[in-house]
Amino acid sequence: MKQVRPKKNLGQHFLTDLSIARRIADTVDEPFPDLPVLEVGPGMGVMTQFLVEKDRLLKVVEIDRESVAYLKETLFRKEESKHSQIIEGDFLRMDLHSLFDGGQFVLTGNYPYDISSQIFFKMLDNRDLIPCCTGMIQREVALRMAAQPGSKTYGILSVLIQAWYNVEYLFTVEPSVFNPPPKVQSAVIRMTRNEVQHLGCDEQLFKRVVKTTFNQRRKMLRVSLRQLLPTDSSIFTLHASLLTLRPEQLTISQFVELTNLVEKNLIPLPHQVPSSGQIR
Repeated sequence: MKQVRPKKNLGQHFLTDLSIARRIADTVDEPFPDLPVLEVGPGMGVMTQFLVEKDRLLKVVEIDRESVAYLKETLFRKEESKHSQIIEGDFLRMDLHSLFDGGQFVLTGNYPYDISSQIFFKMLDNRDLIPCCTGMIQREVALRMAAQPGSKTYGILSVLIQAWYNVEYLFTVEPSVFNPPPKVQSAVIRMTRNEVQHLGCDEQLFKRVVKTTFNQRRKMLRVSLRQLLPTDSSIFTLHASLLTLRPEQLTISQFVELTNLVEKNLIPLPHQVPSSGQIR
């Protein structure tokens, strides 16, 4: 059958090295070898063929119609395993609770570079369903996700993901094993849910504090937080030593502490102030 043409607008770079494809597929085996698997963006199924062999419930979601047609003629013929299913659609718009009857699953894929962060933010929103996520992404993004405090690559993605997942950088993949070759290196990662069930602070405000401070990462916290706090807030005097730090110096527990401090002194958003001036 005619092969699928890689489409630039979908960020498609098809992996051609079967040994690497098998290595990526094998990342789903630990630490949840019995959970069903969801693969995002299978393309021509170079990794899917090894996932099918695992005799686990497998679903793949693909937005490209040409790829869907190819997969239906190859890996997903009617006579193939009843444990496998292809879904034509956009992962970012899917209700993940409907995939496996509300049950948990392992997420994997050769993720499109331009939407990998969006995929992982969706993972965070559905973290109770996804105890493990593996796959291949741009190496630069993988390094940011696995970065530790004090590193130049430690940032928003590092904090928000590591608050809920342990991140492993597994191995690097060179551009030459793709069609077409990307201009950057790739990397394979595995994220496994940690034991945190609640951060100990307002989670939405936690995200806001992390994003606000890293958007001015070269500035001390006392400068970047002035967007959120009144200028006369006691936090600037009572917690002066903490606020002399820069965001890349803070551990996740310190971001939690900072979030709780900010909450006590937060400037109300416009919608929080009743328009009539009366207390309701």
